[in-house]
Amino acid sequence: MKYQTQKIAYWYFLAAMAIFAVQVLGGLLAGWIYVSPNFLSELLPFNIVRMLHTNSLIVWLLLGFFGAAYFLVPEEAEREIHSPLLAYLQLIILLVGTLGVVVTYTFDLFPGNWFLGKEGREFIEQPVWVKLGIVVAALIFLFNITMTVLKGRKTAITNVLLLGLWGLVLLFLFAFYNPSNLALDKMFWWYIVHLWVEGTWELVMASILAYLLLKLTGVDREVIEKWLYIIVATALFSGILGTGHHYYWIGLPGYWQWIGSIFSSLEVIPFFAMMSFSFVMVWKGKRDHPNKAALLWALGAATVAFFGAGVWGFLHTLHGVNYYTHGTQITAAHGHLAFFGAYVSVNLAIITYAMPILTGRDPYNQVLNMVSFWLMTGGMAFMTFVLTFAGTIQTHMQRVLGENFMEIQEGLHLFFIMRWGSGLCVVIGAILFIYAQLAPRREVIARGAESEGA
Repeated sequence: MKYQTQKIAYWYFLAAMAIFAVQVLGGLLAGWIYVSPNFLSELLPFNIVRMLHTNSLIVWLLLGFFGAAYFLVPEEAEREIHSPLLAYLQLIILLVGTLGVVVTYTFDLFPGNWFLGKEGREFIEQPVWVKLGIVVAALIFLFNITMTVLKGRKTAITNVLLLGLWGLVLLFLFAFYNPSNLALDKMFWWYIVHLWVEGTWELVMASILAYLLLKLTGVDREVIEKWLYIIVATALFSGILGTGHHYYWIGLPGYWQWIGSIFSSLEVIPFFAMMSFSFVMVWKGKRDHPNKAALLWALGAATVAFFGAGVWGFLHTLHGVNYYTHGTQITAAHGHLAFFGAYVSVNLAIITYAMPILTGRDPYNQVLNMVSFWLMTGGMAFMTFVLTFAGTIQTHMQRVLGENFMEIQEGLHLFFIMRWGSGLCVVIGAILFIYAQLAPRREVIARGAESEGA
């Protein structure tokens, strides 16, 4: 470890992995409620479980992004983080806010209270006091990272990372604007949700991938920077107007059907470029890096993101198709694979690369880590296929034949069972991953010695 302040990332990664565990367990519980709808219905209703599942996903991914920034920026800028104290204060604020959200959601505290109670807007249900805390933490982060970069070396990786993180934080300010007109509300709501995951987050993902491939493959920085700028250009060109594919049926003018269809079709390009970039860098690479697990996660992130966000997104993005498939299990299939490929996997890649460095030990438990990769990726792929088939049947029975919704849900019961089984694989893989990062070195050495003695 070249810079002492990189240790800040260790605590962010620990917090991220803890909330990651909560998130996948919440998803497993939500999946079981699809199989057995009355399970825990009075103690923990489905709407609460789903809120915890989706919100914890957002929180731990953001913690992972922040940790990645605190780890890679010192190396890229060639200087220590501006203020470690502010970085730890930011983490405390985020964790207190997260705890407040969990308690508020679980026990349905302060219903109807505009400041303390939850709001009814998906992904941004957080009470206003938590949103204010998020903004304060985000501003602390931006100040800290920006000052570090401004005083140090500027690279394409830090430039793109800062662009993505500044955009991420500024777009979140729309969470405070809640107009009474529902169509207007949904339009600005998508400014956050879509322009995060298909805009600014793509920039963060691309910069983290570029950093990892620079370290793992040994390819010249100039080559990686050229690819990075191409990816950024295509992501912003397609992603901003691609938001229109969410405007089809919410009351906005009809021209959004064409704008959304055309530009969201182009959103496949940056993900294809990212996947091509990753494999070309490995092919051109001159370095045989010992951390094979980190390289596996990096390549996996680019590949699964292309299929989840690119291919599965394209499957139902054209307005003529989306008219029938909107809000069915096909949407769930796309959402799960896209989030896992693009953002979960890239976070797990940087954690896999950074943790051995932060803890001062070799990446000795790579086999366990790679087993977790295949368990999670395989489970998520199977879940996507299951939900795609379920959504196709649901679309035909519900939107074409006009059959009763609840009867259709009964007809999809077998698919929900298979979805839960695939979710169980993901949870087992997640637990193995966390164990692989935190297992003490002496335990592995002891087992190795025993096997040699035998």
